[in-house]
Parts: sequence; C-alpha cells; structure tokens
Amino acid sequence: MKNRLVTAVIAFSLVIILIFGGFYFSVFFESGINNKSRYILDLNEIEQLNERGDYNTANEKIAELQNKLRTEEEKKSGVYAIPVLCGVSILFIVTAFGYIYFQILRPFEKMKGFAADISAGNFDIPLKYERSNYFGEFTWAFDSMRNEITKARSGEREAIENNKTVIATLSHDIKTPIASIRAYSEALFANMDTSFEKREKYISVILKKCDEVAGLTNDLFLHSVSDLDKLKISPQRIEICEFMESTVSEIGAERGDVTFIRPDFTAFVNADKNRLVQLCENIINNGRKYAKTNIDVSAAREDGNAALYFRDYGGGIPDENMPFIFDKFYRGSNCGSEQGSGLGLYIVKYIAEKSGGGVFLRNCGDGLEVKVVIPVAE
Repeated sequence: MKNRLVTAVIAFSLVIILIFGGFYFSVFFESGINNKSRYILDLNEIEQLNERGDYNTANEKIAELQNKLRTEEEKKSGVYAIPVLCGVSILFIVTAFGYIYFQILRPFEKMKGFAADISAGNFDIPLKYERSNYFGEFTWAFDSMRNEITKARSGEREAIENNKTVIATLSHDIKTPIASIRAYSEALFANMDTSFEKREKYISVILKKCDEVAGLTNDLFLHSVSDLDKLKISPQRIEICEFMESTVSEIGAERGDVTFIRPDFTAFVNADKNRLVQLCENIINNGRKYAKTNIDVSAAREDGNAALYFRDYGGGIPDENMPFIFDKFYRGSNCGSEQGSGLGLYIVKYIAEKSGGGVFLRNCGDGLEVKVVIPVAE
C-alpha cells in the first residue's frame, strides 16, 4: 500500500511538472522567438528612417521599441513564477498524500496486521489506538473484542481446570467408601461375623457406604450436566460430639486402629454430614497410609468453635512441605512409594472452609496433629 501511494505521488508530480513545463515553454521560448523577429524588423525600420533623415519618426519608433522591451521584461518576470507554482503544487500533493497515509492508510495497515495476529491466535499483543484518527472508535472496538476473546479463553481454561479438579476429587472420595465396603465384605466372607449384632453392624456399614458411593456418583452426574465449579455444601444442624463418635466408630470398626475420645460437652454446628464424613475419612486414611500408626481423635470447644483433633504417631510432614501441603495434586517429599493423587488434604481444607472454619497442621515430634475448626451454631 505504501509503494502504491509513493507511485501515485510521483505520477501526480510528473503530470504537474509536464503541465507547468509546457506552459512555461510556450510562454517563454515561443514568445521569445516571435518577439525577436519583430525586434529585428523594428530595428531595420529605424535604420532606414535614419538613412532618409527622418529623425523624428525614428525617435518615435525607438521609444515604441523601448516600451515593448519593458513590457516583455515584465511578462518574463511573470513567467519566472511558473516554476515556483509548480513546486508549490508538488508540495501540496506530497502533503495531501502524506496526510492520507498517516491518518488513514497507516492506521488501516495496523489493523490489518492486528487482524492477522488475531487469526493466528495471538491475543497477547494489544492494539494501540488514537481517537484522533478516522479509525479511532473502530480500533477501540477491535481491541475490546480482543480483550473479550482473551477473557473468554481464560474462562474456558479455568472451567476445564475446575472440571478436572472436581472429577479428580470425586474419584478420590469414591475410593474410600469402596475400600470400606470391600473390608466389611471380606469380613463377612471370612465368617468374622460371630454374632447377630456383628453381622447386622457389618451389613449396616456396607449399606451406608453404598449410599455414600451413590451420593458421590450423583455429584459426578450433576457436575457433568451443569456448570458447577466446586462441590456443593448443604449444611444442617449437627451435634458434633455424637456425630464424631458415630463416624469414627464406623471408620475404625474394620481395623480397630482409630479411637475417639469423647469430651464432656455438647456443641451444635452447621455442616454437611456427608462432606464432614469425607473430611474425617480423608484425614484418617492419610494417617493410615503414611503414618501407619493408631490414630486418636478428640474434640474441644475453643473460643466459640468446635475443634476436632486427629493425632497420629508417624514421621509427620517435612517443614519445607508445609506451605504447599493443602495445594491440589501436591504430595509431600516423604510419600515414598505410597500411591496417591495429592487431593486428600485439599478436599479437607475445602470442606472445612465451606463449613465456615479451617484446618491446621502441626508436627508434634512423634507424629502429626490435624486440627479442624468449625464454628459452633447458636
């Protein structure tokens, strides 16, 4: 486009030069030749008058010739202005085309290059716009479109990441009740239900864990057909000590490695029962997997909160891993060959915070203490 504009400027300039040049030539050179022949005739006439002795007439002719010469000089001085006018015209053309280029064509070239970047998928380069040029508003709208596309792509990436997180979270949580179902089923298969009460308890736990699996698969289904970015929490009023005693008893029944030390107080909290069970199972199963020791669970009332303590007696968590231990998919450096997804404590933190509380870890020298805080309901 720039080459075409330069070619047009040169072409227009040549036309102007040819027009003014032809006019200059016709006025200056042709009139000069004609006047020269007339001057020769006038001089011959004056010479003949002098030879005849008619000096008065000769002097009149001389005066006329002088007037003609003065008039001709004035005309020639006007002709000299033609090159100046030609130069001014060329300057005007260059200025006009320069204005067109800088105010119209160059902004258009920028938008053309910007459109090429957009079509190539490069949304990181902003389009600088000036409201003073003719494409100011259009350029602003074009750059706004780029920003909206960038936001849409960012939202799409975030949605995909959230989708992966929820699926991984649900998959992780499904493993725990399935493991319990398997353990109790093996106990029934091995005829360990030596009494009617034990058999009833085993079957009751299996049915309850089946209900948990059904609830988790329902969460997975809901997530697949909607825009859920996190698991839903449905809080209800719970007496925390009674709930913890029942939950810990079910989790530890098949192994007998978890003990709940019930306190002498009663406290109600607003929390989702199913999510709270997931929280307890994740913490206890983490302790079983990595500490491989017995686990003590206790509760206390602290500053208007119900504090749940989970204490194992293993090696704890390295201090350098502590700042990242709640990040999703993060696993500590002391996991060894144990398999895991790095989602257990991430889920625990999420459930605790959605219940209005939080979770804290502390190495005790001979084990790890996990503290979950949930506000007490009025």
